[in-house]
Amino acid sequence: MPSAIYAVLIADVMESRGRADLRSLLGKKLALLSRRHLHRKLIQLPYSVTAGDEFQTVTRDLPSIPTLIRDLRVALRPLSLRIGVGLGGIPSRIQAPVNRLGGEAFQSAREAIEKLKNGSLFKFEVLTAFVSRDEEFDSTINLLYGLHDTLMLKITARQWETIEVFLEKPTLEQTARRLKLDNSTVSRNLKRGYYWQLAETVKGAGSLIRQTFC
Repeated sequence: MPSAIYAVLIADVMESRGRADLRSLLGKKLALLSRRHLHRKLIQLPYSVTAGDEFQTVTRDLPSIPTLIRDLRVALRPLSLRIGVGLGGIPSRIQAPVNRLGGEAFQSAREAIEKLKNGSLFKFEVLTAFVSRDEEFDSTINLLYGLHDTLMLKITARQWETIEVFLEKPTLEQTARRLKLDNSTVSRNLKRGYYWQLAETVKGAGSLIRQTFC
């Protein structure tokens, strides 16, 4: 692998044709998330809409990729996303606009998103795919996210709402006050919404990425 490894995330909004407000909705949500992730130095460039229903970013902080994926899925609800991640080199200087950059990481991300669109990864529905030069890593992390996505697809709108607030206010009491629910309801929504499994995926996938590439 080259010494400078970047990750490119390409996200595609599913079932987007019926949303007349898609561009505006994407712009507002991505602007907020860009500020948050740039402030934390998780991404190199703001999230940029590069086609009608597609947006991209670049990161050098590879172990943060699972956090980026989680935050995108939570922040862009009710939109559903396919997310392709490509790891590799980028020969040019990292600067906006992102759609003028190229190289291995972009090619791999495009390959990943195409695998999601044509359903070639597994015989079950998945919404996340990784492509790198390391086939063993790809096989492991894609299986991990395949199982993760199987659970994620079962999460209800109410459970997503609880997860979103809990990520901002990570105690049962604070979340319950914000949502005007009791603690037991919040706890139940998190458990039935597979929050703890999703949280362990972020930790486990981040560790796998760190051990492989960092």
